[in-house]
Amino acid sequence: MLTDTHTHLYSDAFAEDRTEMMQRAFDKNIKRFFIPAIDSGYTEAMYALEKEYPENVFLMMGLHPTSVKENFEEELAHVEKQFNKRNFYAVGEIGIDLYWDKSTLEIQKTAFRRQIQLAKKHKLPIVIHCRDAFDEIFEVLETEKSDDLFGIFHCFTGTFEQAHQAISYNMKLGIGGVVTFKNGKIDTFLDQIPLKHVVLETDSPYLAPAPFRGKRNESSHLALVCKKLSEIYNVSEEEIANATTENSKAVFKI
Repeated sequence: MLTDTHTHLYSDAFAEDRTEMMQRAFDKNIKRFFIPAIDSGYTEAMYALEKEYPENVFLMMGLHPTSVKENFEEELAHVEKQFNKRNFYAVGEIGIDLYWDKSTLEIQKTAFRRQIQLAKKHKLPIVIHCRDAFDEIFEVLETEKSDDLFGIFHCFTGTFEQAHQAISYNMKLGIGGVVTFKNGKIDTFLDQIPLKHVVLETDSPYLAPAPFRGKRNESSHLALVCKKLSEIYNVSEEEIANATTENSKAVFKI
């Protein structure tokens, strides 16, 4: 069994064929889907997806760094309100993104730190979004590091040294379609990272693996990521699937 630890299945990109898309994933023996939040505008769609697939869909709650704007206090209040109403499997996706907007760095750091503290309060993992912001992410993690800080460094695209630094903060590395890209780079050192530190993800509808790069991604493509890792680690796809699913269970406490 494969586990997609990061997929936006509620996205409008799947509005026309969500049922068929889910079935394609089931047919590839992908049965568990962990769903990251973005902001309050998507909450109801996430709940509707969970209601439709209660055995397969596991929700996170958090404020995505690209949604950290002037109203971020209001958005964080929404996040806390959801945690007061029900249980989630992680606080995510949270972090810092300096690709789209560097002007919000300070409030992104504030929102990131506050949500890390929320995760600790609820004894939950965090799922980190990092784009052009490794130093800034590590700066916050350094101040928050503790035995109760753990989670996943989603869509990890850093260097070998950055991988080790992420792991030092009790983070698994979320590996997705980028590992299949010719210029993805992480494939050059991933076999030096013990498999116990790795989980699989798609980030669908984004970052489709080769040969679908540039097209809509979907969870069934996780099988292609698994195949690539079996080549990198020189073990069977079954071993990759089993190990990464067990790793996901350890993170999400399932």
